Amino acid sequence: MDQLRIIGGRRLKGSIEISGAKNAALPALAATLLTADEVRLGRIPSVRDIRTMAGLLESIGASVVRENGGYRIQAAAISESGAPYERVKTMRASSLVLGPLVARTGRARVSLPGGCAIGARPIDIHLLGLQTLGAEVRQEAGYIEAVATEGLRGARFTFPKITVTGTEDLMMAAALAKGETMLDNAAREPEVADLAEMLTKMGARIEGAGTSTLRIEGVERLHGCEHAIIPDRIETGTYLIAGALAADELELRGVETDHLGALLDKLAQAGVDVASEGDRLIVRGGRPLMAVDVTTEEHPGFPTDMQAQWMALMLTAQGSAHVTETIFENRFMHVAELGRMGAKIELNGNQATIRGGRPLTGARVMASDLRASACLVLAALAAEGETVIERVYHLDRGYENLDGKLAAVGASIERIV
Repeated sequence: MDQLRIIGGRRLKGSIEISGAKNAALPALAATLLTADEVRLGRIPSVRDIRTMAGLLESIGASVVRENGGYRIQAAAISESGAPYERVKTMRASSLVLGPLVARTGRARVSLPGGCAIGARPIDIHLLGLQTLGAEVRQEAGYIEAVATEGLRGARFTFPKITVTGTEDLMMAAALAKGETMLDNAAREPEVADLAEMLTKMGARIEGAGTSTLRIEGVERLHGCEHAIIPDRIETGTYLIAGALAADELELRGVETDHLGALLDKLAQAGVDVASEGDRLIVRGGRPLMAVDVTTEEHPGFPTDMQAQWMALMLTAQGSAHVTETIFENRFMHVAELGRMGAKIELNGNQATIRGGRPLTGARVMASDLRASACLVLAALAAEGETVIERVYHLDRGYENLDGKLAAVGASIERIV
């Protein structure tokens, strides 16, 4: 099992190219099941979750070809209507094929999803929405089966709780449903808007992307398209914090600044020096940092996927910072590992209090999930001495060549196979 060995205290300098967003690429890959035509997707990150989804599409019957940093996919004939457990046990996004499969073929059978152990992410809302669109849904033996032999029909559905994958799944299903669908309390994340843009290129009729109300007029068929995935805002944020912790000057290229509003505001409050020049961000470290509280929220609030990384930054700030997690109930598992490095963090329910300004020392630590892995890498960059991070397969699920990118800008980071 791979490990990362990091020697802290090295100063970073240079440029990092931001990859496409994993959380936008996964629904885009699922959306290729909505048409028999060829779809070309660009700027797809080479990460484990993407390879898992590509393998799932192949098992369903699609032709999947990796080329030029993207994929060429054609699901001309769907031979299987399911996502078996063996294919999706390490990935939460498997539920994204539910909507496209039942919309196009009238049937979908998908294993309950796996992935990071950061808390319950039930797909009950996906299922309730599909039932509202006319599907019969049942669950047995660890699988979800949805059937709509007469096709889906448009309806109005209000999400009882904001869900990104639920919004994406129902938007894809509604694209081929008969009549109009209205989705209220929909997720507003950039990844949702990116999927809506792709579906529109395929011939879908969608209004309201980026707002809490989506209107989808179903069409009889969708066609192929070419689409480039948006930059990964979470990868961008992770490297921004790396720069704040350890950089002389670090340039991030190919970013979408409009997707980073909440994080950039908090970085400015903390005293981090970040300059924006077109699609580039330049971060300079070495400045004293101030403790700043954050509360995770749905977009456009502070993203839960940046909570762990923010905690690593606050360990070096003067004073105490409160981090309140409102999205997932089990997303503080990195706290115990940070404690092994000398961090002083107190937990009280869904709130962590970070006592900053204390030196960190290298230690052997274990990653518990994707973003916790990134948090430990960031802490290791700022720590004195050697840190060894175990179970970095979590990191590989969502970051493209993170160790290679950091090594190229001066970090002492080595993968141990």
